[in-house]
Amino acid sequence: MSVGLLLAAGSGSRLGTPKALVEFRGERLVDRGVRALREGGCRSVIVVLGAAGTRVPGAVTVHNPEWASGMGSSLRTGLEAVPGTAAHVVIALVDQPFVGSRAVRRLIRAAGRGASVAVATYAGERRNPVLIAREHFAEVARLATGDAGARPFLRARAGLVVAVPCDDVADPADIDTPADLAALRARAGPAT
Repeated sequence: MSVGLLLAAGSGSRLGTPKALVEFRGERLVDRGVRALREGGCRSVIVVLGAAGTRVPGAVTVHNPEWASGMGSSLRTGLEAVPGTAAHVVIALVDQPFVGSRAVRRLIRAAGRGASVAVATYAGERRNPVLIAREHFAEVARLATGDAGARPFLRARAGLVVAVPCDDVADPADIDTPADLAALRARAGPAT
């Protein structure tokens, strides 16, 4: 069983508001991320919140009391909440609105073919989302510190990583500043 994990705890300090609550094409980023994970094949979705608490339909929310320390604590909090029946988790970030269900589906298919760690790539560069099998959760959590998230684990276990090209189905552009948000909104066009 695949479980989605959406990291959405930050305050969005450079953006001026928590990213989870930002509207993008008529939908909050947090809801968009949950939808992408669910439609991509995740049976359930866990959302890690911190700076802003909010109700998230279709997801289980967990609060990271240490959210200000960076993504590592949110990843640890989320992994602790993954049910024991989950074979693996698909980790996504709330601030990448053009990473959708098709990228998630590709990672889950890679797991079905035997990958225990799979990472979406764009122009050969590893980005998000990331799939990690349960057998690696403890090591991922141990290495997740500061704002690094899963990156230290992926470096330490490079031989396990299956690259999953997603250039044709997703774009990892993220929203860090008001200018980023405006540019991505312009690229997306009006909500229909």
